[in-house]
Amino acid sequence: MIFMRIMKLWVISLAFLAVVTGGAKLEGAASPTLPLWVPEAAWRPLEQRGDRGLQAKLEQALRQGKLWGELIDQGKMAVGLVDLQDPESPRFAQVNGDTMMYAASLPKIAILLAAFQGFEDGSLKETSQIQAELIEMIRRSDNVAAAQVVARIGLTRIERVILERRYHFYDTRQGGGLWVGSSFARDGQENPEPLKGLLQAATVHQVCRFYYLLAYGKLINPERSRQMLKILAFPDLHDKFVSRLEQVVPPNYLYRKSGEFRTWYSDSILVWDRTWRRYILVSLVEHQQGEEILRQLLLLVEDILRPR
Repeated sequence: MIFMRIMKLWVISLAFLAVVTGGAKLEGAASPTLPLWVPEAAWRPLEQRGDRGLQAKLEQALRQGKLWGELIDQGKMAVGLVDLQDPESPRFAQVNGDTMMYAASLPKIAILLAAFQGFEDGSLKETSQIQAELIEMIRRSDNVAAAQVVARIGLTRIERVILERRYHFYDTRQGGGLWVGSSFARDGQENPEPLKGLLQAATVHQVCRFYYLLAYGKLINPERSRQMLKILAFPDLHDKFVSRLEQVVPPNYLYRKSGEFRTWYSDSILVWDRTWRRYILVSLVEHQQGEEILRQLLLLVEDILRPR
């Protein structure tokens, strides 16, 4: 009898432990499988992950409607997609991948990287205040918080991080890329990018690279990548891609930064769900219907990736 009671308590304890540890994983801001680890022999830069089949499907789908086809031909719509369902063999496709466009608040991801680079090398003190500002800047796209972070780092330092050899997020030979040229403060400092004079710019290619390197723990190091993922999770703006995804994916599996100003709309997201939804999607659109275009784009891309 005593033995049976001991066994029962032991089983209950194990069950409780499983619930507690499992719950901790579910409630964490970052998925327990991110950042990803793959053998060094399996690692390839994103540029070497182009997939003809995925490219053909993406191009065909995007040109089914007249408006989207016209925007693509005019350089006013760009899309980048990375399928991560097989982490050792990701697939990459892009349309107008190196077409640089005004991206509003999306380039704040570069400020996030510069801040964590500062934490790592000791040039920026890691405090609860700046962590709170980074969360406000990313999840809610707060410009006041962004201005406070930029004031601490400086636009020159952010530029150096963007251009750093191991990241190389901006290249004039490839049409530009990711750029932060404004302090996000009224009458603040400005540092336009050299090709088009844009203050906040991006190409879908370089933004896809940002998330790709982040997903594999290669922005600074795996631990810093994990910390940045935590800030990018739980998006607080429920528009564009998130308006669709939040209906089917828990917020701690959505890592996102978007932007919007007048007719310029941009969104970028790393989805890492427990189902087949494991991908990076980035799009830049210049059109008054940009919000709806991005919502429909998400559905189209999921139809391409969904297992048959």
